[in-house]
Amino acid sequence: METSETTEPVNSGDTLQPEETAELLEETSAPEPAAMQTQEPADTCRDLEFLFDVPLQVSVEVGRARILLKDLLQMGEGYVVELDKFSGDPLDLYVNSRLIARGEAVKVGDKFGIKLTEVVSQSDRIARLG
Repeated sequence: METSETTEPVNSGDTLQPEETAELLEETSAPEPAAMQTQEPADTCRDLEFLFDVPLQVSVEVGRARILLKDLLQMGEGYVVELDKFSGDPLDLYVNSRLIARGEAVKVGDKFGIKLTEVVSQSDRIARLG
């Protein structure tokens, strides 16, 4: 099954905000001694600005299916592939192949988007990094 991929966010709710990125990086870094903790939160945000332009691969998965090779070879226009998800089930949002959120499909002008209904907690995202 193909996945629809885009590197552009549908709306600002689909990307981490600078504050969230700063919090995420602070949680993963080793704690510093009290004497070295002199930076203000604004300084931390400024120090992380170089990360804000890092491109991330965003994809939305509608569902999956396993098919036989003979069925693949017989596919043509109009062929229907039955997926493992039911109509109305939430779509999965992946960032760099990691599940980040779930949501429902929406139309944004002439394009499709995803309205997030459930976001994986930051602690779960960090745990899945390693």
